[in-house]
Amino acid sequence: MSRIDESKPFIPVRIAVLTVSDTRSLAEDRSGDTLVERIEVAGHVVADRRIVRDERAEIARQLRDWIADPGVDVILTTGGTGLTGRDVTVEAHRDVYEKEIEAFSTVFTIVSMQKIGTSAVQSRACGGVAGGTYLFALPGSPGACRDAWDEILKWQLDYRHRPCNFVEIMPRLQEHLRRK
Repeated sequence: MSRIDESKPFIPVRIAVLTVSDTRSLAEDRSGDTLVERIEVAGHVVADRRIVRDERAEIARQLRDWIADPGVDVILTTGGTGLTGRDVTVEAHRDVYEKEIEAFSTVFTIVSMQKIGTSAVQSRACGGVAGGTYLFALPGSPGACRDAWDEILKWQLDYRHRPCNFVEIMPRLQEHLRRK
């Protein structure tokens, strides 16, 4: 079960939000709005927010730009995780991952099953790490973004969460580069 150790300080992380869509603008981006609101309410920082088309190379380019930016700790994408021909966000994520966080997909599916039943099999939500940055690809619906944040990311991006969390191991994500 999730629990917060109130004796530890909250450490805000810097999160970039990328919406993948051929048709939406920022004014119509309900999923991005959902993530931004939750990020801010939790006390984290929205480092950047963008929209890119459903083009694998464009998505990967934006991910790489944010991975190289020391002002971004986490990247959340929304959209393009389904099964249609234009859904290429997962492939773009995997183009940049150094390590995949396989359990994120599993836990997201469990959470989704409780909300939408077997329709959860149509999502390819995924997570990974690259350049010391966490990346998570979420479906394009506000409900799926709420579920991913409220049930998984809110806890794993809180340094006070026990028994463990993503924030406490951030300093070690690139320890292999320090070894000689």
